[in-house]
Amino acid sequence: MTPPRPRRVAVLGGTGSVGRHVCATFAAQGHEVIVVARKPAPHAAPYRFVPLDLVATGGAELAAFLTRQGIDTVVDAFTGWGPTDAEMRLLNVRPVEHVVDALRRLPNRPRLVHVGTLHEYGPVPEGSAIHEELPPAPDSLYARVKLAASETVLDAAGPDGVDGVVVRLANTLGPYPAAETFLGSLARRLHDTDLSAGIELTISDARRDYVDVRDAAEAIVRAALLPEAPHLLNIGSGTAVGVRTLVGELLRAAGLPADTVRETGGVVHSHGGDWTRADISLATSVLGWRPRFTVAESMTAMWDSLGA
Repeated sequence: MTPPRPRRVAVLGGTGSVGRHVCATFAAQGHEVIVVARKPAPHAAPYRFVPLDLVATGGAELAAFLTRQGIDTVVDAFTGWGPTDAEMRLLNVRPVEHVVDALRRLPNRPRLVHVGTLHEYGPVPEGSAIHEELPPAPDSLYARVKLAASETVLDAAGPDGVDGVVVRLANTLGPYPAAETFLGSLARRLHDTDLSAGIELTISDARRDYVDVRDAAEAIVRAALLPEAPHLLNIGSGTAVGVRTLVGELLRAAGLPADTVRETGGVVHSHGGDWTRADISLATSVLGWRPRFTVAESMTAMWDSLGA
């Protein structure tokens, strides 16, 4: 099989927890990476960095930037957080609208891979696998705005539109977790606080699909490089894991006793449903991709990354 030609890739949100691994995966395969974000980060030092506010940068300006840089591939791995519906929509949908507008203006049709979330589908029956044909019905603010962003790409994709692919990711775990995630915040708490009295924690009964962020990055890169890619792909591990099991694996990776975390009663408010399991058969078929890392390996890498 002939390897793909070297690409010049703009990773929007390349300083984030998913974006940094996308950058590393592209670079490891010999592609040139340009990180685009509002602020630089130390781990983006190996790549060219361009500071851009994607909310404020309109389509014409962004198109001019992509042309100047000779970009032929764009990965949108940006996610914004805000306290209100209006702010969440501004931070998550507006940048995608600008990206789509910019790509419509370019004659060379760069490939766009937009990183969405499996939670866009909304709650599903326990035991079911979430496939790409399932109609989305999100029930949380986060999932609704992510769906609006993904639909902006899907509505624009086609032979006469944008060369766009939406990758809906399951929850991620592994090295350098996002601080706002449950496992990321718990790992930092275990790493940075005095554990002599242990930790009290409310743990959900949920069972969800968790994929290692390095596996997710590999799938995103393959979707970006595939000459003809489906417009929508679900990426996960293909299994559902209980949250209590995940907490136990994190404690094992940290070398901490199981009773370090004491479970308390209460209601857990999350961004997704109580059951998620991705049907990854399409991704496996068209990308030749399968997840490599086990939960135990991912947790070990997560814990080790906190001391890096």
